[in-house]
Amino acid sequence: MAEAEAEARGRRARGGGGAARRAERTAVSIETARYIERNIPNFEVLTEEALEIIEANADTILEEVGVNFVDNPAALERWRNAGADVTGERVRIPRGLARKLCSTAPSRIIQHARNPERTVEIGGKSLVLAPVYGPPFVRDMEGGRRYATMDDFRKFVKLGYMSKWLHHSGGTVCEPTDVPVNKRHLDMLHAHMTLSDKPFMGSVTEPSRAQDSVDMCGILFGKDFVQDNTVMTSLINVNSPMTFDDVMMGSLEVYAQNNQACILSPFIVGGAMAPVSVMGTLTQVLAEALAGIAYSQLVRPGAPMIMGAFVTSIDMNSGAPTFGTPEAAHITYGAGQLARRLGLPFRSSGSFNGSKMPDAQAAYETSNSLNVGLLAGVNFMLHACGWLEGGLVSSFEKFVMDADQLGTLHHIARGIEIDENAQAMDAIREVGPGGHYLGCAHTQANFKNAFWRSDLFDYKPFETWSEEGERDTMVLANARVKKLLGDYQQPPLDPAITEALEAFVATRKESMPDAFS
Repeated sequence: MAEAEAEARGRRARGGGGAARRAERTAVSIETARYIERNIPNFEVLTEEALEIIEANADTILEEVGVNFVDNPAALERWRNAGADVTGERVRIPRGLARKLCSTAPSRIIQHARNPERTVEIGGKSLVLAPVYGPPFVRDMEGGRRYATMDDFRKFVKLGYMSKWLHHSGGTVCEPTDVPVNKRHLDMLHAHMTLSDKPFMGSVTEPSRAQDSVDMCGILFGKDFVQDNTVMTSLINVNSPMTFDDVMMGSLEVYAQNNQACILSPFIVGGAMAPVSVMGTLTQVLAEALAGIAYSQLVRPGAPMIMGAFVTSIDMNSGAPTFGTPEAAHITYGAGQLARRLGLPFRSSGSFNGSKMPDAQAAYETSNSLNVGLLAGVNFMLHACGWLEGGLVSSFEKFVMDADQLGTLHHIARGIEIDENAQAMDAIREVGPGGHYLGCAHTQANFKNAFWRSDLFDYKPFETWSEEGERDTMVLANARVKKLLGDYQQPPLDPAITEALEAFVATRKESMPDAFS
């Protein structure tokens, strides 16, 4: 489809076509909670002395050890022009330079959704929840563990759209292995754009795919709007320790040039890609984050960036990564403090666990990680639901289990109300000694919203539970997956935009042969 035609259709869509308005009137309204705004303090474990030591040591690493920018001559030239010492592919950054460059990155990011009611703010006291990202396998009760397909991907996008407590559609919610590697990003983006109206993430597996993401957003939102506003958040991983490859940096360059947000995230497995100590790991995390975010500002000052910290430890017997551990909690809390001192939004935590099934181990480890993220001041939580087996599996049942439990984060983050109604003095006077509160006026006025209630868990008496088949949480979650998918209705989108997106995807696919590696 010609670029001018796509742009014209984009303009018509933003004006609100009659077909879109008619579709909107007949669509089922899906309730999505607004992104979390914390009314509780952050939990801080590092003293001022510890923070200053980490910051000084990170500057020493950048200045004396340096970081590698591999297969990227343009990046080396940018660093050289900025005053860094470049030897081969090693970049040594003078003390204070990276921090100074990072100062132009905004402290808060507004990511626009195609439905303005779903637009989110990332930074400050906010917390935006996004689903699992990246697993090549999926699991459910019927099919067990298997390679993911595009059909699985679309189902996860629909579940994310239907999930009340999830604010973001995410990115690679699973890796659809039945579509060629060089083309699957087109189908994934198309699914996010058409099957949901929540914010989403772009492709980072190759710079041209990042550009495809920008171009498709130009169709969905309008090219001028994309250049002036953030409509994507994308994940850029560091090859820890201290290596920035050309694929990730090439994608970052595309997004920075087009004013789109990136999460610059060291990928740390303590004891393998970072020291075994908390202080040592935090020092490396900060050094890598400083270097990567500083580079984004060399590409375009003011490019929106999020400081990430994907951190776990390693089982020294098996070599397998471990999740929900005390050490990971300490690192997450500390990284949050460091990010706030830089004035940057912070990404970390998620529904992390190493379990093979949605069992007690998965629940304990996930609960630990989710609560750490809330208290650490995380602003963007990727992997908030659906993660299983150390990130190798996207689980349908666990997706809805986790998505349900995200409601507790919303309620904890509200803090404690202290107004006259919350003080409940009238209720205490009415009931008096020896009475009960079930029938008093205060209870009758507040019972609907007094307590958070799971939409998944079984609260029935034993006898009722037994009569209904003694269903455990896995069985209940499986039923909920089917109900949500059965109730799903596609959010309205202007037909001109739909047609333009389909034409773009078809044209790009036809322009290259299939590649599965």
